[in-house]
Amino acid sequence: MKKLLLLSTGGTIASVASNAGLVPKETGEELIKMLGKLPYDIHVEDILQLDSSNIQPEEWKFIAQNIYKYRNDYDGIVVSHGTDTMAYTASMLSFMLKNINIPVVLTGSQVPINVVLSDAHDNLRLAFAAAATCPPDIYLAFHNKVMLGCRSVKVRTTNFDAFESVNVPPVATVSSDGLVFNTDDHFQKKHDGEPVLNTKINSHVSLVKLFPGFDPNLLFAMVDSGCRGIVIEAYGLGGMNFIRRNMVAAVGKLIRRGIPVVASSQCLYERSDLTKYEVGREALLEGAISACDMTSESAITKLMWALGQGMDVHEIDDFFNTNVAGEVTLK
Repeated sequence: MKKLLLLSTGGTIASVASNAGLVPKETGEELIKMLGKLPYDIHVEDILQLDSSNIQPEEWKFIAQNIYKYRNDYDGIVVSHGTDTMAYTASMLSFMLKNINIPVVLTGSQVPINVVLSDAHDNLRLAFAAAATCPPDIYLAFHNKVMLGCRSVKVRTTNFDAFESVNVPPVATVSSDGLVFNTDDHFQKKHDGEPVLNTKINSHVSLVKLFPGFDPNLLFAMVDSGCRGIVIEAYGLGGMNFIRRNMVAAVGKLIRRGIPVVASSQCLYERSDLTKYEVGREALLEGAISACDMTSESAITKLMWALGQGMDVHEIDDFFNTNVAGEVTLK
């Protein structure tokens, strides 16, 4: 019987109705009781009781520290978490917990567990099954899919199928045969050392969605206010305008000031490629860093982590051309 740990952090899954709306109140033990009998030896630690909209970098560090603390005491760890920022947490944990030696699975629900038709029960059962059988890594389990944490994105606000694995298939899916694992080479990762906890990050970054008419001077205002790195969700393959409101020139000026600027795509699927169009090549020539096929959640957390290590612009460029946790597909 696998020995598993539930780290409870709150979220919709643990919420109850109040005059102020849904508020996280249920404990981890109460979540487990509502699941019925499971074929695992499950222990519980309540470490937070927050709506995930209130989970921020300080909580990421705390969650990572708890996972690292208990990593050798259990065969796997499940983290119950609100859905709204779960993809950000999963991405950041992928960087903070390099070479984690057990499966760590985040999950939550769209409806509180105390509601009759909640999706919480199935999601928790899936998370525990994944924590008992998956190779060591950071995962997100939701609606019959187990996904790499750094590839997960919340794509629906109310539907039970709230998360998708972007640009790589799910690690495993549920069928009548049980948990069926994907044999894609992408998931045949090899850990190259002992688990390392590194929670040093710099959260003074910005994620900007480019739109026609965006004033590049706003980027300088952000930097003057303390922003130390920017991810720009550019058009299509990563194109940026250089007529009138010259985003390309602004990127170059910021790079020369030592501010890394990462160009991702507004499109959810497929990659950014700054080499194909003039509007991308001009940005590349100015020093823009390509996010390739990373999610925005992964790109912004990877940038925070890189800045936290004291990396300069050139080191961050190299770092974004390194596949750390399965977050990016490199040519």
